[in-house]
Amino acid sequence: MTSVFDFEVNDIQGRPVPLSRYRDRVLLIVNTASKCGFTPQYKGLEALYRRYRERGLEVLGFPCNQFGAQEPGTEAEIASFCEVNYAVTFPLFAKIDVNGDDAAPLYRHLKHARPGLLGSEAIKWNFTKFLVDRQGNVVERYAPNTEPDALAVDIEKLL
Repeated sequence: MTSVFDFEVNDIQGRPVPLSRYRDRVLLIVNTASKCGFTPQYKGLEALYRRYRERGLEVLGFPCNQFGAQEPGTEAEIASFCEVNYAVTFPLFAKIDVNGDDAAPLYRHLKHARPGLLGSEAIKWNFTKFLVDRQGNVVERYAPNTEPDALAVDIEKLL
């Protein structure tokens, strides 16, 4: 059986990162965008990261431009935006597709492991969140409008 830790992705500087680096950590994986109505969730995601990282949480942000072209910038522009506007310190990765023929293999796995409403695997919008346990199993999927703070109880159960 495939685990999240079996995948490799590129960080926001384009360097390959094996997700096995996060083995034994709880992961919150989020597709993000800088020009979305949900963009202020960066603040809540960073708050979760700061609150729980010492206990084993990693928040992983994956910029995506597939929803309303709300992430048009380069990786350097995205990184700067997140740092300047939201003081983001959690890891950000290279811009990816989460749906369609070019969907990143990690996201194909996440969607298959935890389909959305009515069994649909498609990501509906920016800031869809996946919670992954320390063994790399996808345990929960949250809608874009679910505020990061609402995930605290589920995160604490896994820590």
